[in-house]
Amino acid sequence: MKRTRGRVVDVTSLDELDRRLARGARSLEGWRLVRLDLTNRVDQLLRGSVAQALFLGCTFADGDADAVRRAGGVVLPTIPHTPVDPYRTTLYSPRELYDTPHYRDSLDACAYAWSKVPTDTDDALAMTLHDHAIDEALTRWVAGRSIVGVMGGHGLERGSQGYADAAHLGHHLGDHLTVATGGGPGAMEAANLGAFLPDGVEAALAELSRVPSFRPDIGVWARAAFGVLDATEGGRESLGIPTWHYGHEPPNPFATSIAKYFRNATRESILLEVCNAGIVFLPGAGGTVQEIFQDACENYYADETSLAPMVLVGRRHWTEELPAWPLLEAMARGRAMEPHVHLVDSLEEAVETIRLSRRADD
Repeated sequence: MKRTRGRVVDVTSLDELDRRLARGARSLEGWRLVRLDLTNRVDQLLRGSVAQALFLGCTFADGDADAVRRAGGVVLPTIPHTPVDPYRTTLYSPRELYDTPHYRDSLDACAYAWSKVPTDTDDALAMTLHDHAIDEALTRWVAGRSIVGVMGGHGLERGSQGYADAAHLGHHLGDHLTVATGGGPGAMEAANLGAFLPDGVEAALAELSRVPSFRPDIGVWARAAFGVLDATEGGRESLGIPTWHYGHEPPNPFATSIAKYFRNATRESILLEVCNAGIVFLPGAGGTVQEIFQDACENYYADETSLAPMVLVGRRHWTEELPAWPLLEAMARGRAMEPHVHLVDSLEEAVETIRLSRRADD
C-alpha cells in the first residue's frame, strides 16, 4: 500500500493532489508525486513550497520542470521503453506479473528479457529506481509483522515428498507468523502455498502434482497454481522476494505479495533482513548454503538483542551431504548466536523451535 498519511505521502492522482491542496497544504516537503500530468498545476504548486518534494515521472509544460527544480523540488523524468514502472509504490501481485495468456508475453518475461540486453544509462537508471521503489514498498509492507523465512532449493517438483514437507512447514508456520521465501519455484513455492492455504493442503498438493515442474512450460505451471488460488477462500498473506537475475526461476503465484528485484545481491540481503522471526533452511544446494552463511554473518556480528534463530532441517543433509552444520556450529561457539542455531530432523521440531524462540523474545 502507498503512504497516505504522515510526513511522507505518495500522491498518485490529480484528484488526490487537488484534495490535499484544497485542505490548505502549503508545503510539499516529503511528498512524492508519481506520474502526474502537472501541465496545469505548477503555478498553483509554486504558490507554496515544493522544496524537498519528489516529482517522479511527472509531465510538465515547457520550462515548468526547471522552475520546480529552482524552487527546491527534485524532478526525476519519465524513462521511456521500460517494461516496469520505476516509480511504483506497491509490491507486485501474482496476476500483475502473469498478466497475459502466454507467459512469453507477460510482464515477468518481458522484464527479464529487457534486463538481459545491453543497457544504456536510462535503462540502468530505471532498474536502480525500480529496486529502490520496491525497497520502499517492502519496508511499508513488513512494518509490524513477525516474518519467518523458509529457504530451500528451487528444483523440488510438485508431487515429491520434499515439496509436500515444505508445504506443510509453511502451513504450520503460517498459523502464527507471516511466511517469506525467495519467491521462486520448488521449496519456495511449496512454503508459500502452505502459508496461503487455511486448510485443504493435501487436496491442493494432489491438484498441483499434475504439473510437476515449470519446465517445459511456465504458463501451464502457473495456471495450475492460479486454479488452486481461485478455488481457495480466505487465503492468508505471505511474501515472495524473487529476482530477475535468475530468469530461469519464475515467481510462484502463491506469494500474495511479491518484491521482485533486478539486482540479486540486493534481493538476497533484504530477504534475510526482513525475517525477524528467524529462518528455516530446508535441504538445498548452492543458493541455500549461501543464504545460511550470509544469515550466519548477520547473527555473528549482531547485537545480542537483535539475533534471529536459524533452524537447519535434515541432519544427514547438513552434516554429510553438504556439511554446512559443523562450520556453522563452530562459528557460533562462544558467541551470543550460539543458542540461536539449531539442527533438527523433523518439520515438527523446526516449527516448535521457531515458536519457542518467539515466546522467549516476547
